[in-house]
Amino acid sequence: MVGLPYDFLANPLGAVRSTFEKAMAAEVASGADPANYDGRDWGVADLFRQFLFDNGGVSQVPILNSTSFKWVQPNTLVRFRGMIQDMLGNELYVGVYKDGPNWRTNKYMDLSQFSMDSRPDMRVWERQLLYCVPVPGQNSWVEPSSEAVINCYRNGTSQQREKRPRDDDTTSDPMDLNVSGDEFQGSSSNKKMREDEIPSKSSQAQDFVSEGASSISMVPTLDNDSLPCLVKIYDLPESDLKLNDVFEFVGIFTFDPELVVMDDTDEFSDLCDDVLADMPPSKVPRLHCLIHRKLAVHDFISNSPVMEVKLPLVKQIRGSLLGHLTAVLGNDGLAANFMLLHLLSRVNGRVDNLAVGKLSLNLSCFSKESVSVFGNQITLAIKNLLPFTHHIPLTVDYLNAASLAPRKDYQLNRLVTGVLQLAEGSHLTVDETLLEAGTLNSVGVENARLLKNLMELQKVEYDFKYYKMEMATDVQLLILSEGKSNILPADLVLPFQPSSVDSAEPVAAEALEAWRWYLATLRSLPNSIEPELQKVIEDDLVVARQADRTLSSGDFSRIADNGAANVSELW
Repeated sequence: MVGLPYDFLANPLGAVRSTFEKAMAAEVASGADPANYDGRDWGVADLFRQFLFDNGGVSQVPILNSTSFKWVQPNTLVRFRGMIQDMLGNELYVGVYKDGPNWRTNKYMDLSQFSMDSRPDMRVWERQLLYCVPVPGQNSWVEPSSEAVINCYRNGTSQQREKRPRDDDTTSDPMDLNVSGDEFQGSSSNKKMREDEIPSKSSQAQDFVSEGASSISMVPTLDNDSLPCLVKIYDLPESDLKLNDVFEFVGIFTFDPELVVMDDTDEFSDLCDDVLADMPPSKVPRLHCLIHRKLAVHDFISNSPVMEVKLPLVKQIRGSLLGHLTAVLGNDGLAANFMLLHLLSRVNGRVDNLAVGKLSLNLSCFSKESVSVFGNQITLAIKNLLPFTHHIPLTVDYLNAASLAPRKDYQLNRLVTGVLQLAEGSHLTVDETLLEAGTLNSVGVENARLLKNLMELQKVEYDFKYYKMEMATDVQLLILSEGKSNILPADLVLPFQPSSVDSAEPVAAEALEAWRWYLATLRSLPNSIEPELQKVIEDDLVVARQADRTLSSGDFSRIADNGAANVSELW
C-alpha cells in the first residue's frame, strides 16, 4: 500500500511548497516569466479538497476551539467553525519572490522564512481578512469532544520536545518542519528561523488565558470564553462571503504570542496595515484558509442519527417531541402545539419588507412566580433542542444600557458587535415579566425600536455613525410576558394556561438527538404549496378579510404559513 505523498495534517505547508514548485517549473517550461505569476491557485485547493472530502480526511482534522487550541501545534491543519463578525478588508503581502535561483512563496504564511530584499521580481498579492467568532449563543452540546485531540497532541508534544533542530543546518526549510511560519523572528530586513527552540504550546495557552480571549473592541461580551480567530482568505471573490454567515474554515493554524511587528524603518512596513494592531496572535490566533464551506443549523447536529425523512418516522418523533413540550409547558397542549410550530418557523422568502415564514410567539399570562418555574423550564428545553439560543431579561435598566446594534468604530476601524448580531437560525427568548414602570432614555428608546424591527421585519440596523444599514436576519423570537407585550408585537399572542406544576422529567440522550434532527431537518426542507392547498388558503384569506377589514399583509402571511404547516403531512 502506497502512503499519502504529503502529511496533510502535520505538515500542510509541505504540500503547498511542493505544488508551488511544480507550478513554477511549469511556468518556466512554457516560457512564461514566473515573476509575473498572478497568485492564482496552483492546485493546492484541489489537492486538499481531494484529501478532505474524496478520501474522508475531514473527520481527522481537529476543530480549533478554546479547549483544543492549547494542544494543537502551529503549522498544522485545523478546522474552525464560526460566524463572520467583521470583515477587515484586504491585506497586502509579498506573494512570490526569488531567493537566488529558487522561487519562493509566502502564501499561507504570516512571515517569510527567507530574506526579502527589494528586487524587481518580487510581487505583492492580496488576501482577505475575516474576524470570526464561535457562533453567538452556541450551546455546549454542539461542541464535539476534544479529548482525542488532547491525547494525540499530549503524546506528540512530549515526543517533539525531545527533538531539537540541528544547529548546523541553517538552510532548513520551515515548510518541512512541524513549526509555524509565525515562529520566525523578524528584523527590519530579515526573518530567520529560531533554530534553537520550539516554544511550548502550553505556556502560550497560559499567556492567552491570562491576557483575555480577545480584544475588548471586537469580542462579543456574551461569551468571554470563546476563541476568536483571524481567518485569511485566498483566491475568493468578496461577494462569496457575507457578514454574519457561518462557515467551516479548514486551513493552516498559526499562533505565536511573540510575533514581531515590523518597525517603521522596515522597507516593507507599508504592506502591514494597522488593522491588526489590537489583535496580536497572543489573543487572536491566525488561520490561513485552504478550504471553506458554508454551514447551516443542521450541520451542527453532529451526534444525531442519520435518518431518511420518512412519514411514519417523522410522525413518531413529532409525537414524542410534542409530548415533551406539553410536559414542559405544564400540560398546556395548545401552547405546546404552537411552540412546536414556532420552533419550526424560518424566513423562507421576502416580499418588500415582509419576511415570509417567520412566527414570533408571545406567551402571556405569566407572573413573576410562574415564570421562575415554567420560564426556566422553557429556556432549558429550548437550549437542549436548538444549537444557538439567547435569553434577554428585559428591564428598563437593560434597555437603557445595552448595546443591541453593532456599530462602527472609525478610530479603530472595527465593527463593534452588539447583542443582536446573530447568526441565521438563532433563537431569542425575551423575558418581559421583569419589566416595571420607568423612563427610557434615548438609548432605551432606540433599543426598543431595534427589538421591534427585529420582530416585525427580521432586520437589524447597523450603526455606521453617518448612516445606518439594515441587515436581514432570521431569528426566532419568543416573548414571555404578564399581558400582551406592547413593546414587542408578536405574530401570535397566546395565553399560557398550565394545569400542573410538575417539573419535566429527564430526557434520554437518544430522544434529544432525534428531536434535534427533526427540528433541523424539517426547517431545512424546501417550502412549497400545492395548487389544491393554495386554493384552500386563498379561500380562507377571503373569509378572514370579510370578517376583519383591519387584517394586514403580514396577517395574511401568517395565515398562509400556518395553513400550510397545519395541513402538511410532515407537520
